[in-house]
Amino acid sequence: MSDPDTLPFSQASENNKQPINEVLQRHLGNITDVLEIGGGTGQHATFFAEQFPRLIWQSTDVPANVATLNLRIKHAALPNLPDATALDVDALPWPVNNFNAIYTANTLHIMAAESVVNFFQGVGSYLNANGLLLVYGPFKYAGEFTTESNARFDVWLKNQNPVSGIRDFERVDALAEDAGLRLLEDNSMPANNQLLVWKKVP
Repeated sequence: MSDPDTLPFSQASENNKQPINEVLQRHLGNITDVLEIGGGTGQHATFFAEQFPRLIWQSTDVPANVATLNLRIKHAALPNLPDATALDVDALPWPVNNFNAIYTANTLHIMAAESVVNFFQGVGSYLNANGLLLVYGPFKYAGEFTTESNARFDVWLKNQNPVSGIRDFERVDALAEDAGLRLLEDNSMPANNQLLVWKKVP
């Protein structure tokens, strides 16, 4: 079993998991299963699986990251947290069953704009009717950054990868609407982020 001190770690995930949990507590009480896109270090998966022991939290990431993600998941050994599986949003159809909720954090600004389109297409296909989509991360509104720090972050992202960048809320909400989703909440979060909650209308 892995030494906890050697497990993959993200300080941002550690900082934001409790504020995110406060929103999830309002929405996931009656949910039986969640598909996580982009599980990263596994800190969110293990924390939220502990917070919601009655739901199955299925984490995923791109194939190259799954082994690292599973280090923390296997160490946690939680009955409602199965091993993570590989999922690339661009590889439609996705290799999963339908879920009652889909969750992702800090992914839309990392992936390419075309991948964001594919993400919402996948959500439309694999989210059950009345299911919830919960997306955490930074967004622009009416083409404007919410803070100067987010504007600097966008420059940094593009320097790392030109296809990355903070997404426009209006564009993302339109993609969600095309996928059959209706916005329920836009929650302002610490560190200049948002937690958007949509519901798939029957």
